[in-house]
Amino acid sequence: MAVIRAGQGPGGSWETAVAAPHPRLRPGVISYRGMRLALSRPRARLEAPIGAATLLLGFEGAVRISRVGRESATLGSVFCGPTTTAALGEHSGRLAGVEVLLTPWAAFTLFGTAQHELADRVVDPDELPHALGSRWAGIGELAAALAALPTWSARFGLLDEVFTRWTAAGTPSSARVERAWSELVRHGGAVPVPRLADEVGWSVRQLENRFREQIGLGPKAAARVLRLQRARRLLAAGRGQAETAAVCGFYDQAHLSGEFRAMTGCTPGQFMVGRARPPVALPGMPAGDRMTGEATSLLVAPGGGADFSKTGRAR
Repeated sequence: MAVIRAGQGPGGSWETAVAAPHPRLRPGVISYRGMRLALSRPRARLEAPIGAATLLLGFEGAVRISRVGRESATLGSVFCGPTTTAALGEHSGRLAGVEVLLTPWAAFTLFGTAQHELADRVVDPDELPHALGSRWAGIGELAAALAALPTWSARFGLLDEVFTRWTAAGTPSSARVERAWSELVRHGGAVPVPRLADEVGWSVRQLENRFREQIGLGPKAAARVLRLQRARRLLAAGRGQAETAAVCGFYDQAHLSGEFRAMTGCTPGQFMVGRARPPVALPGMPAGDRMTGEATSLLVAPGGGADFSKTGRAR
């Protein structure tokens, strides 16, 4: 069942819809999130690294995505593989589509592409291999079919159907990779790589190679992302930085702050203050976090650079 929220005000109108995929698709397909924004001014969000790949099926508008050290890209539909650094997403204020979150190994199955080739990148998903079937020639046609449906529930039902067929026709992922990834997620990244390799019956080198292929990051880098994801969740829930550092396995508060800055471009304090005091917010409109229960995103003033720490916008 889709949970739909909507509102409007002087700044424009908005609608969001969130739903869980059909149980047969889980845990590989994590969530569906529909959006329809008609805002009176441009919008920008800082997106922190998360333990998931993202497929945006766009109906209307385009997103300009910037990342330090990478050329920016402006796309209607987007695939973003696993990342270790933050991205800045900006649009005109008019945007509609469905965002699908996937475990990295499920993205490997769906697109049949070694995930390390897509790490810290955004690409047009039609440039990647897929097996949508004869009904659609590509992602663009699927996005148009979704846009033409009258309700969010109908759109999510179509995605269930498409992903079921697509998964069956895709490249199988390794059960050992799935197990190792599940263990990393369950422990918030706090599992030594040698122990993880022992648990799935591989050498460390075998685990690293398979993770690069099917996750996109080595197990150590993936653990860093998941550990910081957990830290953001605890900080957003009101935990102090010193306590969060200890719980999540950082050496100390300075280590937490350094990892935070390296992967988000800002300090923990800047990130939390920015979430509490967004530059522009419509009454009742969700913050737009990409994962339920996680602190993944931060509304920022449009027009700055991808390195949040250099924009001075956390005031």
